[in-house]
Amino acid sequence: MPTIELNHSTIEYIQRINGVNHDSESWSEWLPKIGCPVENNSESQIEIEVFPDRADLLSHEALAKASRSFFDGLEPKLSLEVNDGDIAIEVDKTLSDVRPVVLAAVVSGVDTGSNDEEREDFIQSLMDHQEKLHLTLGRRRFFASIGVHDLAALKPPFKVTTVSDSYSFKPLAEESEMTIKEILERHPKGVEYAELVSSYDRYPVILDAENSLISFPPIINGSATTVRKDTRDFFIDVTGWNQRACEACLLLVCLSLFERGGAVSSVKITGCDGSEFTSPEGEGLTHRVPDQLVKKILGIEITDDDLAVAIQRMGGRLIEARTVTDGENRSRRWADCVVGEKEYIIAMPRWRSDIMHPIDIVEDIAIGHGFENLPSITSSTHIDAIPLKSSNLRRRLSESLRASGLQEVQGLTLSNEKDQFSLMRWTAADSIASISNPITSDHTILRQFILPSLLRLLSANRHHELPQRVYELGTVVRGTANSERFAWASAEVGGGFSSAKGIVLGIFRDLGANSDMVEFTPTESGYGPWITGRGAQVKYSGHIVGEFGEIAPEVSSSFGIKTPISAGEFDALSLGSLVSDPVT
Repeated sequence: MPTIELNHSTIEYIQRINGVNHDSESWSEWLPKIGCPVENNSESQIEIEVFPDRADLLSHEALAKASRSFFDGLEPKLSLEVNDGDIAIEVDKTLSDVRPVVLAAVVSGVDTGSNDEEREDFIQSLMDHQEKLHLTLGRRRFFASIGVHDLAALKPPFKVTTVSDSYSFKPLAEESEMTIKEILERHPKGVEYAELVSSYDRYPVILDAENSLISFPPIINGSATTVRKDTRDFFIDVTGWNQRACEACLLLVCLSLFERGGAVSSVKITGCDGSEFTSPEGEGLTHRVPDQLVKKILGIEITDDDLAVAIQRMGGRLIEARTVTDGENRSRRWADCVVGEKEYIIAMPRWRSDIMHPIDIVEDIAIGHGFENLPSITSSTHIDAIPLKSSNLRRRLSESLRASGLQEVQGLTLSNEKDQFSLMRWTAADSIASISNPITSDHTILRQFILPSLLRLLSANRHHELPQRVYELGTVVRGTANSERFAWASAEVGGGFSSAKGIVLGIFRDLGANSDMVEFTPTESGYGPWITGRGAQVKYSGHIVGEFGEIAPEVSSSFGIKTPISAGEFDALSLGSLVSDPVT
């Protein structure tokens, strides 16, 4: 989760914006109440952790705005003041299949500081805020990517179009021009985010009236529009695939600059579908919250005045409490506004993208009211639990495997092609789900088999005494679908093929299978990890459900194991669909 460091100069700046004076202890008490745990509170700084759903708290300026309402009960401004601007952007229709959402704004007259040190801090803070939004709301720039530019270096109007990979420009912080192809192959940002545009034949770019490149979203900006110490007027572009994420990112960057005295102006946009609109919209949004939902979740009868104070502390406003006279009169769904009952009309800022449901408003009411002021009561609702069908299958398999003297373990779903296929002499059952940016060479794909994980476990514990008998019932990924498989491995002297077959027969017996429908056939020589003649494929009702046997010494040694091992692996879902539950 993102973290923000508030040093003394930042706190002083926030105090100056707020017109208040709170010490660091007050900040460290307030921040956890709004969902920002304090990681460190030293003499020099406060380090806080911000949960991804509260993207509106990822900048110092946004924290300053939130603190005004929570600390001092000041009435919050729910809307961002947006003036009519005269800058226009035309989006080419080719963007519809490349990056269809394009939004923009202008913020002028921003107070970036009174000296070089403060201006440097501002630029760094702006960049940090931008990257935190990319990580959270932007889903690593796929949903939304942000470009912040020095408006003085641009010549409007602007256009968004697509170009080939031979198009060249000078990227941010580079001394010479590079083609888009070179950027994606060699530039650090290009390599990091190349996957976002890897399927394209043409690439999105933003150009000004002189055809100078402003940005190559979602990868990197052009160097000509770099934000400098003397920059006071900013042009912000946001592009992506998710309208809600793009709008929230744009508003939050504008809000941070607005809090520094900037004036926000709209941009006229002609979209890739030919529609015309202005961006951004600064007006707040209203939400309908049933009184019954508030009572159900909080467990108290809260007065209108107390609710108004609570939601105001969280930056919202209670517009009115009224009796529902319109809307669908549904039968007591937990978040419905039912005709004839009481509801609250609550306004919240548009940049609060985390509010998607009435329950999100109730959470804010609880935080504003104070969790410590809520009663400690047990639930009055009794609901009998009904196990999932998949849970029944897992329980039956686990009980059978434990009854055979196996100990349950849980490994990682991450693995690598060498362990999964090369060492085990198995082939991929379907397309492999690869990790785009693996942290380690041991974790490059999502596993298709479980047994290699167990062999790695036995290898790591080979210095412990024998026998070691383990099993895992877990998830594998084949192609684009999750599946359930189970495997076991026994490192012991005196086990062998007969011991493994006994476990298999025990599983079928415990599942209530018809033994006449179980068929064993030898595995092919060199196929799988088995010793030739000591490996068997298992069919039930003519369908292959798994295989078992003795692990070949050359396979064991490749995992660093010298002990004889008997093992098996089965498709749990296939087995469960073929063998019906005798209880049900």
